[in-house]
Amino acid sequence: MTRPNILILMVDQLNGTLFPDGPADWLHAPNLKALAARSVRFANAYTGSPLCAPGRASFMSGSLPSRHRVYDNAAEFTSDIPTFAHHLRRAGYETCLSGKMHFVGPDQLHGFESRLTTDIYPADFGWTPDYRKPGERIDWWYHNLGSVTGAGVAEITNQMEYDDDVAHQACQKIYDLSRGADARPWCLTVSFTHPHDPYVARRKYWDLYEDCEHLDPEIPAIPYDEQDAHSKRLMDSCDWRAFDITKDQIRRARRGYFSNISYIDDKIGEVLQVLKDTRQEAVILFVSDHGDMLGDRGLWFKMSFFEGSSRVPMMLAAPGLSPARIETPVSTIDATPTLCDLAGVSMEEVMPWTDGESLVPLASGTPRTSPVAIEYAAEGSWAPLVCLREGHFKYTACGLDPEQLFDLSSDPHERRNLAHEPSHASTLAAFRAQAEARWDLGRFDAAVRESQARRWVVYEALRNGAYFPWDFQPLQKASERYMRNHMDLNVLEENKRFPRGE
Repeated sequence: MTRPNILILMVDQLNGTLFPDGPADWLHAPNLKALAARSVRFANAYTGSPLCAPGRASFMSGSLPSRHRVYDNAAEFTSDIPTFAHHLRRAGYETCLSGKMHFVGPDQLHGFESRLTTDIYPADFGWTPDYRKPGERIDWWYHNLGSVTGAGVAEITNQMEYDDDVAHQACQKIYDLSRGADARPWCLTVSFTHPHDPYVARRKYWDLYEDCEHLDPEIPAIPYDEQDAHSKRLMDSCDWRAFDITKDQIRRARRGYFSNISYIDDKIGEVLQVLKDTRQEAVILFVSDHGDMLGDRGLWFKMSFFEGSSRVPMMLAAPGLSPARIETPVSTIDATPTLCDLAGVSMEEVMPWTDGESLVPLASGTPRTSPVAIEYAAEGSWAPLVCLREGHFKYTACGLDPEQLFDLSSDPHERRNLAHEPSHASTLAAFRAQAEARWDLGRFDAAVRESQARRWVVYEALRNGAYFPWDFQPLQKASERYMRNHMDLNVLEENKRFPRGE
């Protein structure tokens, strides 16, 4: 078979409720709206874990944190876990990454043949939580609400500098692929860090939302004493008492976030335009690693199972799949088996040890019956939390907390916990049985604690004496670029031109 090229467009912290069927009408996102029009849109897609590193490891491996062991933003993604990059590369693909994937540990490739940029976050164990010290805040890296109070306008930031480079390098790579020097099919992953906080945007995008009607959260802040147990922990981890958040600051933060959706739409537009200009075809997958609560319920960022945090946009444009909106809940862990399915690449050897399933049958009209599972065992938690989404219900459990059960069809904002209502006892019992069959929470907790303890020892040891970073160092072979004296100028000029002879 002729294997298709694959372009993966990944963003960071994009709330899936803003993508009910592609971007909401009021969002200024023309490129993503055009992509949505030719894509299968998964309206109820969920992250494998609502935090960057575990969510991305889940996406890449097709497994959940309890299996791949990337529990938090400082847990190593070990080299023996295959990713879609391994599966495709093994089958003859060129695999390349431009941008963020938040790999922790000395392996900074995980199947990618090349990386065009460094990562934006550290690769060592310095961001390790510690379940032995419940409630302790690690001030220098834990989230706080400074992103909310500091929202506003700037022409350049750390994150803009990064994403500008991600887009540039990706475009240059697509130009390079068009020249035909390598006959292999390719998989290029372009992974941005926006619209992740801080909520700071360029003026041209900020001005788009001056009269936006969505600057106030849909769900007003819930007083701390009325929050559920995990939400209280998240508020504490964000040091909420140290900030007096005003209504204007909330509106500015949300405006900055929406503005950065438009910014990233422009970046994606640049990449897609080069693909079009170079006359190349590719399967296109658009996805986020997790969402952002954006002030709903008084919560910010991610780290919870509420819709704003755990639900993500996911759109797939591929030959043979008709554009459609699919309501059935799916997961980002389904991306790896889906991409392999579309490429005709077998995952049979490792499927018994993965959690995802191909979405091609669902996109082709075959019903899906399995629930979506989500896990969380990182900052703001004191023990692992698990979640099941099936039909219109969502169930959550934690060894420390009361169960939660929400009916998203009648209660989309998850305000009414049905776990203690007699009329839903049978539904609760069915979810509880599924969860107990899938998870041993005591064993899960013990594994996380062991991992954290080991990493604290290793991190503190490696910070003494000479420091050797694991961060990826992108190197450019300058002597192989442009014109050098070991090259034939006539051959060079011909090979670097696309299209040739016009």
